[in-house]
Amino acid sequence: MNQETKRLTLRYALIHCFFWMGFATIMGFASVFLLSAGFTNTGVGIVIAASGTVSALLQPVVAAVADRGGRWGLRGLTALMGGGILLLAVAITALSLSGGAPMVIGLLYGSCLLLLQLALPLVNAIGTEAVNRGQTLNWGAARGVGSVAYAAVSCLLGILTRAAGTITVPLLILLSFALLLLSLSLFPLRSREMELSGARPAAVSPAVFFRRYPRFGVLLVGTTLLYTGHMILGNFTFQIIQSKGGGSVEMGMSNAIAACAELPTMFLFAAMVRRRRCDFWLKLSGLFFTLKALLSWLTPTVELFYLVQLLQMLGWGLISVALVYYINALMDRSDAVKGQAYATMTFTLGSVAGSLMGGWLLDLVGAGVVLSAVSAVTLTGALILCAGAERVAERVPRRPPTPSAS
Repeated sequence: MNQETKRLTLRYALIHCFFWMGFATIMGFASVFLLSAGFTNTGVGIVIAASGTVSALLQPVVAAVADRGGRWGLRGLTALMGGGILLLAVAITALSLSGGAPMVIGLLYGSCLLLLQLALPLVNAIGTEAVNRGQTLNWGAARGVGSVAYAAVSCLLGILTRAAGTITVPLLILLSFALLLLSLSLFPLRSREMELSGARPAAVSPAVFFRRYPRFGVLLVGTTLLYTGHMILGNFTFQIIQSKGGGSVEMGMSNAIAACAELPTMFLFAAMVRRRRCDFWLKLSGLFFTLKALLSWLTPTVELFYLVQLLQMLGWGLISVALVYYINALMDRSDAVKGQAYATMTFTLGSVAGSLMGGWLLDLVGAGVVLSAVSAVTLTGALILCAGAERVAERVPRRPPTPSAS
């Protein structure tokens, strides 16, 4: 790696570092903050689900604006989202300190979640499109720095919320996105403004697309169910930890362990896929999603729950990379981008379903029953994924994969 590549990778790593600091704070501590503001578990689920639904509806609009480039290309739109979150964090801090109405605080927090999800694919695309413009950087290493930042903030914020209260959540959002805006200004771009993605997909209707890849639709049903269970475990970790005798510190530690567990898979998958085909790794991820859900239900203590988080390495950590490679190996070049878009949609659908179902069930029957339901959902999803994942002809994709928004 030459000096120019190292320099560009470092600057892109800073963008991921500060973005994932903010992501860990906003998304990871949504339950902690909103519960302290007076929301029920159902209310927390509604706020998260509503932001995901609106985000899914607005993504095509944001993509179209970014495609036109100019002032509102990728970097400009990312800065706009980050600046919006920064202003919302100021308002949330002021209202929290002055005893503002919970509904207003919830609306503002939901808006932060919305902008965060809109910014995620833009942050991912900045690096890949820089490569398309002839600049060289290590995307995986930069994203790995983001995971390290996520882990560190999860652990730190768990301690801070117990020591100083949940006011530390909007304060850390302020810090994270102020630093993100600074890092965006430092990232060098070639003269032509970037687009959201490299090759544009051909104008193919969904009916034609799924006639070409009939088993891919089955696979998407499976991944939607896996993501539903995953999002329940992720968005309601605080309530699950509480049922095992822990609190916000233990929740932060749990999130940190899970984020760190993803790193080996993220860095080593290029070598793994040279040994076994992508469909093998996809099926294996379904098994580990199920194991994590089942053991999360069965473990009686926080300490054992920590150990369960290590399964994240071959669950979420594996599928988030393997699915990208699988689509690129399975599909024609003209269909690959559309395939990635459908894969991203399943994450959003899982997030919405998991947030609504998880919050409602927690209020209705408690964490134990919720975890048993998650185990059933993920097992079903894993079986459907295995039925839909077809043998791909190549172990290594024909072209470098473009990271999906999830």
